[in-house]
Amino acid sequence: MNLTFDARLNDAVIDCTITSDVALVAPVLCFSLMAPPRVVAGGEMIRSEAGYAEVRLPDLVAGVPHAVTLGHANPTFKPGNRAWLPLGAYLRMADGTTVPLPAGPAGVLDTEPKMAPRFDGLRLIPQPRLWTPAPGTLKARTFAGRGEPLEAVAALAQRNGIGPFLAADGVVLDIHHDPSMAEEAYEIVLAADGVTLKAAGRSGLFYGAITLLQLSLTYDGALPCGQIVDAPRFGWRGQHLDCARHFYAPATLHRLTDMMALFKLNRFHWHFADDEAFRLQVDCAPDLWRQTEYRGEGLPVPGVFGGGIRSGGSYSKDDVRALIAHAAALNIAVLPEIEVPGHAFAMNRVLPGLRDPEDTGTERSVQGYARNAVNPAMQATWDLLEPLAAEVAALFPIGIVHLGCDELAPGTWDGSPAVDALKAREGLANRDDVQGWMMAKLAAGLVAQGVRPAAWEEAAKGAQGGIGHGALMFSWTGQGPGIEAARMGHDVVMCPAQHVYFDLAHSADAGDWGATWAAIVGLEDVVNWRPVPEGAEDIAARVVGVQGTFWSEFTTADAQIEPMLAPRILGMANKAWDVADSLDGPALRGLAAHVVLVFDRIGWQCHKGA
Repeated sequence: MNLTFDARLNDAVIDCTITSDVALVAPVLCFSLMAPPRVVAGGEMIRSEAGYAEVRLPDLVAGVPHAVTLGHANPTFKPGNRAWLPLGAYLRMADGTTVPLPAGPAGVLDTEPKMAPRFDGLRLIPQPRLWTPAPGTLKARTFAGRGEPLEAVAALAQRNGIGPFLAADGVVLDIHHDPSMAEEAYEIVLAADGVTLKAAGRSGLFYGAITLLQLSLTYDGALPCGQIVDAPRFGWRGQHLDCARHFYAPATLHRLTDMMALFKLNRFHWHFADDEAFRLQVDCAPDLWRQTEYRGEGLPVPGVFGGGIRSGGSYSKDDVRALIAHAAALNIAVLPEIEVPGHAFAMNRVLPGLRDPEDTGTERSVQGYARNAVNPAMQATWDLLEPLAAEVAALFPIGIVHLGCDELAPGTWDGSPAVDALKAREGLANRDDVQGWMMAKLAAGLVAQGVRPAAWEEAAKGAQGGIGHGALMFSWTGQGPGIEAARMGHDVVMCPAQHVYFDLAHSADAGDWGATWAAIVGLEDVVNWRPVPEGAEDIAARVVGVQGTFWSEFTTADAQIEPMLAPRILGMANKAWDVADSLDGPALRGLAAHVVLVFDRIGWQCHKGA
């Protein structure tokens, strides 16, 4: 059988054409969109689950194209670019067999590089605290030095094709230890006769060596002489990756942390649980990951977000330990996230008792999932979550567990008699109070084990103050909730979607790739904001970091993340480190034109037109 499938944007609808070289009796078209779909013409909707849909087609005549027009259930939605076209499409035949339909070109397409402004500063991301140039250049591609931090950088360089970094006949690298310096600070003197690197210990030496490695690439082995005095602005310099919507191979996670280390990022936020899957192989709830690690045809979770006939995977504890060790050598700590009380569609599908059986609510999440929250009034919820949080915490030496708590659907628990009783018993007035009570209880269990809770900004809601317990809060819808959380006494990581959500499209071009719900995030947008907003200087001590975010709703292959992150991650890395916040849009674009060479050398795809 030979099938063709063509899908094109047509203003607010999507025009699809299916052609088969053999006659087919009433096949069913299965596919997913970024948001819940509707059928405008050409078939009958027989199932819809969030963005996943099944459309019964009429009999197909051999060789005769059949047209199907799709739209979105929300009439205000208009497809933004190619990422809004059907993903993971396949046909189910009358006998139940399935056949995949040809996929269109996914991910960022090759684009012409934009002209970059001239950049005359030091070709280094992030920019150092102080750079004092001196006359002359130092020819250096390798360095003669010893010590574990240097060897870690050498190993990083070697496995990414940018080594060797250390060599016996390289430029002399003289190491000095100064215990008075801050942990991550370093100083470098580049002179015609060699290099001096000074730091207090491992972290500073590692970052000094990273600086030398990057400069050797951006200056093609002819480094400018001068002095660098450097230390980071924030202790939390992170990148998040959603591995629930798309399963990334463990090797991809290692490769991502390698790239992060090249730009002095030090926190990997590992989002392995969501509506679509729970991917960590925990002992306390084996059915949870065994029944949700794959999604697709005939499985508890259908082929949402490009899942197709079957896709997925899970991470073993050996995978976890290997990633933690790999990241630790790069000065990166790994933050695990379990996602409650919302974004629990998969959890509810496979584990009994997490919802009130008498709940009459009809809530629906922003992604289109019906009843995707667990119920804190059910004992089964705590029988699952408390051991789960404890087991996850024990796996990760960072000493923090992110509990999720974003995007709880309006109306959640409003139809639950069990929650009504909980409200009466605990003095709770509404959904936010119930959520806050639940998060505070779950957080208390972590604190009792010496583990710090973390959560998205919504966890601060509730009349009793929300999650409390010194939780680390992540402000994502903007910076306003972060300001409020900081004034409540929380430490805050700023990750506003309008500036550092790298799953958002780079441009408004229909030929680009990415989501568009919050903003279009061009390269300049990544630096055109302040981690401590003007007028909120009182919270400066509470802003502990900056983090980039990547959600995988439209990712169907690991490599598709690369040009979405690069080069925008450069601006975020600079925002997290550079005390002076010295790069504006043109300066970042000019500097990125040099640093793109690093991506090229390590074989990391880059959105050249960004």
